[in-house]
Amino acid sequence: MGSEEDGVTQQRVIDARARNISHNVRCTECGSQSIEDSQADIAILLRKLIRDEIRAGKSDKEIFKKLEDEYGETVLYAPKFDMQTAALWLSPFLVAGAAAGIWAYSKHRQRTNVEIMAWNLVKGHSMTLKEEDAMMDLLTPPPPEGNPNSWWRRWLH
Repeated sequence: MGSEEDGVTQQRVIDARARNISHNVRCTECGSQSIEDSQADIAILLRKLIRDEIRAGKSDKEIFKKLEDEYGETVLYAPKFDMQTAALWLSPFLVAGAAAGIWAYSKHRQRTNVEIMAWNLVKGHSMTLKEEDAMMDLLTPPPPEGNPNSWWRRWLH
């Protein structure tokens, strides 16, 4: 009875490892599905190969290496970081840096435009109606929200 339970437990471990590996391996026929989700013939064969390798005592890393050697690096969903894949791995940082640069430039340009309009105003240069409206919007302080000393008076009452 105990050996049957051990066999069932061992089979569950093998199945769990095989599913985990299969989710991280791309189907070579479908391309957009993992071999766990695909029903293509090659996916079925690869799932069987993975289970056989697990039963043979191979580690997950050894199995991934074997699949990569036989089918190429594109079979793995997480490619290695090397010179060929550097752009793929670094592209999110490049896009974020470009967005931050554009934002900073627009803020600098906006501040610079206000300074130019203020300087023109001081020097007595005439401004267009649109520039005057923009200047007044930027230079007019916001209306106060009640009496600034009233918070402690409300607290006392």
